[in-house]
Amino acid sequence: MKLIVGLGNPGSIYDNTRHNIGYMVIDKFAKEQGQKIETKKFNGHFAKFIYNNEIVILLKPLSYMNLSGEVVKKYVDYFKINLEDILIINDDLDMPLGKIKLKEKGSSGGHNGLKNIELNLKTDNYKRLKIGISNNKNINTKDYVLGHFNNSELEILNQVFPKTSKILEEFISVDFNKIMSKYNDKKGLS
Repeated sequence: MKLIVGLGNPGSIYDNTRHNIGYMVIDKFAKEQGQKIETKKFNGHFAKFIYNNEIVILLKPLSYMNLSGEVVKKYVDYFKINLEDILIINDDLDMPLGKIKLKEKGSSGGHNGLKNIELNLKTDNYKRLKIGISNNKNINTKDYVLGHFNNSELEILNQVFPKTSKILEEFISVDFNKIMSKYNDKKGLS
């Protein structure tokens, strides 16, 4: 069983904001798979389906970003998901807009959602799909990550989403080290 978690903040006010890139990626993938992430359990919306003979759960925590780990932990415990079968999709301020990087484990890098996941899972040993949202040092970080993408930024992301969907497909049925080798480079994938 695979658990794929898109991080974001609930509510339409946060639609198309930088911090909600995880929600955006998982919504696009769900739509491509003919799934709706609308079943509610443990303060999260999820879809459960079979892909290539593997049970897959797509999860959007409904807590705010800094409490995402509480929701993830409940799903891990309830569905008895192994840590190596979890993929977290999150935004990354330190990468240019649209760059992609896969990580097998590591620190939160200051990301509050990842900090809370690490706290609740009691490990930083879980896989991530990081998507660059760039950074504007002239804007307070909190205001920046909660700011909306403009049309030109959305155009860039719309070119990235097919790649993220392919990564999610491969995560379900391919060894993660092979996926990292395929999609990562020293600068991240654009």
